[in-house]
Amino acid sequence: MQTHPPVHTVVGACPHDCPDTCSLLTTVQDGRAIKVQGNPAHAMTDGVLCTKVSRYTERTYHPERILQPLKRVGPKGSGQFEPVTWDAALDDIATRLKRIAADDPQAILPYSYAGTMGLVQGESIAARFFHQLGASLLDRTICASAGAEALTYTLGAKVGMRVGQFAQSKLILIWGSNSIGSNLHFWRMAQEAKRQGAKLVCIDPRKSETADKCHTHIALKPGTDAALALALMHECIVHNWLDQDYLDRYTVGWDALRARALQWPPQRAAEVCGVPVEQIIELARDWGTTRPAAIRLNYGMQRVRGGGNAVRAIACLPALTGAWRHPAGGLLLASSGHFPVRRAALQRPDLLGDRRPRMVNMSTIGEALLAPASPAFGPQIQAVVVYNSNPVAVAPQSGQVVQGFAREDLFTVVLEHFQTDTADYADYILPATTQLEHWDIHTSYGHTDVLLNRPAIAPVGQARTNTAIFRALAQRMGYHDPCFQEDDEALCRSAIGAPQDFDILLAQGFFSLDLPDVPFAQGGFPTPSGKCEFFSQRLADMGLDGLPDHVPNYEVAQAHGRYPLAMISPPARNFLNSSFVNLQSLRDIEAEPVLEMHPHDAAARGIANGAVVRVFNDRGTYVCKARVNDRARLGVVNGLGIWWRKLGLNGTNVNELTSQKLTDLGRAPVFYDCLVEVALDGA
Repeated sequence: MQTHPPVHTVVGACPHDCPDTCSLLTTVQDGRAIKVQGNPAHAMTDGVLCTKVSRYTERTYHPERILQPLKRVGPKGSGQFEPVTWDAALDDIATRLKRIAADDPQAILPYSYAGTMGLVQGESIAARFFHQLGASLLDRTICASAGAEALTYTLGAKVGMRVGQFAQSKLILIWGSNSIGSNLHFWRMAQEAKRQGAKLVCIDPRKSETADKCHTHIALKPGTDAALALALMHECIVHNWLDQDYLDRYTVGWDALRARALQWPPQRAAEVCGVPVEQIIELARDWGTTRPAAIRLNYGMQRVRGGGNAVRAIACLPALTGAWRHPAGGLLLASSGHFPVRRAALQRPDLLGDRRPRMVNMSTIGEALLAPASPAFGPQIQAVVVYNSNPVAVAPQSGQVVQGFAREDLFTVVLEHFQTDTADYADYILPATTQLEHWDIHTSYGHTDVLLNRPAIAPVGQARTNTAIFRALAQRMGYHDPCFQEDDEALCRSAIGAPQDFDILLAQGFFSLDLPDVPFAQGGFPTPSGKCEFFSQRLADMGLDGLPDHVPNYEVAQAHGRYPLAMISPPARNFLNSSFVNLQSLRDIEAEPVLEMHPHDAAARGIANGAVVRVFNDRGTYVCKARVNDRARLGVVNGLGIWWRKLGLNGTNVNELTSQKLTDLGRAPVFYDCLVEVALDGA
């Protein structure tokens, strides 16, 4: 048995849904984690953690952490539970799942996302379990699928420039990202570039903390990013700020894109985007004439009806000017397509055999849980197993999500650390391990390093790993395939790369992928043509527009309309989706749920800073405090999220107002395509 000195450090990895994927050092004293810090030996982390993860011991030893299995004893949603043994819980869960599966296993639905980004505690044994069962498949769309599909149809995969190269860029467009809050380590590189004379431009409806630190802030209306990108193309064309050689050699569909872009002079885009035409002209000149120039694109701007087209349009920009020829030029939205993850080996879709279960979109879970059985939908959902997610808080149109989870005939199992909004509706809550208590492998969507997470401490209380829970359920369901016995260290070994890669991970905790510094200097994109595809034949073959275009929002504000204000719901700086909301030290910083309002919009409604307001539309009502400041542009309010519903002033959160409509590409949610009205509470 391995022994440790009284005080030692363990190398791990941050599990959270963030592009930085930091390497962690956990200091352990007498079996208890006493400190979590950034690993100075990992170049990306460089010894620095965000405020959230630096409090990770507070999360692990939180007094409200669930440390034993719980069984519901009160009405759904009441949060009333009693302790039970693991055997009693697992036996009953397996019995009830067997009973449902005997009729139709598609009546059972897994629901999970990025509560951990780990390949092992995410979708390994869990995926095997549901594939063997034949349960409904989950379309995991809630965060990034619109942008991901857009990149795939343009660049071929979720690939881009290497993040470290941004430090050498001379122009950086930070588009749809509050990097200070959500991409801290990239921001340090942008700051280095700024010190060397680079110009930083923030493109975001909200005047974020990042916008405060950039040279220019372009506060466009939500959902108008493609119009801005097309206007930049227009100016590059008419001023001949083009790399014609790159266009001729390494792109597809230039003549067609050129014709479309010429329909978007700056004046037209300025009207659509709601920004001064001079800003667009200046930005186009900067993009067209600065070398090297780079775009750090993030997922905020794809959460609207035309989000996929917007990402496609922006992803075309580096090819127009030949920015890809330079190590510090190009674009980065996600780097995850670079990693050779062995997903089939981890998830074993072959266990399905000839069965082809239906796919249920996680972004429309409210509709799905309330849907009756029908030939089009299939069987009514009778059981949901939730892990690594909190859908009652994070899914759109949460009033309907609550109705679905409140069904007394719906059997719900939740694997969790805390009694979240979703856990309140569970029939069983099973205590899961935190990152300090299990093995895992992590890739990244913001850099190109692979990281190993070693367990630093033994599981607290009776907590078990996700993998252990699904192994135990598999055994009780009678699944005897050897794949259900594979332990977590073996899963880590099989997740990625060659055996020697894991030896490196064991030795130092991380390694970098061997990738070229200038991946697309001579084309070589992972598209069918090997080129940047302005025109996508694959999209055209599906009956869609092969070229990117501006696709207006579903909900476009009218000055005298019933709901005249657009609302976006970016994350509060000290929360990460719905994680960390229950850490008192971080909640104290955020203070309370707020809605940022422009002073003119607030004054027109008689709303003063700090007033309790009612934010509403046809989908619901959300009560919070008004924060009147210049972070909100005129006509747009910012509902900072994602608070747990139970911590809201009226038991709701901002997702009471968002819709279950989907994006043009990727079947993703349109959180930022939302109209509301605001009034003083009680008025």
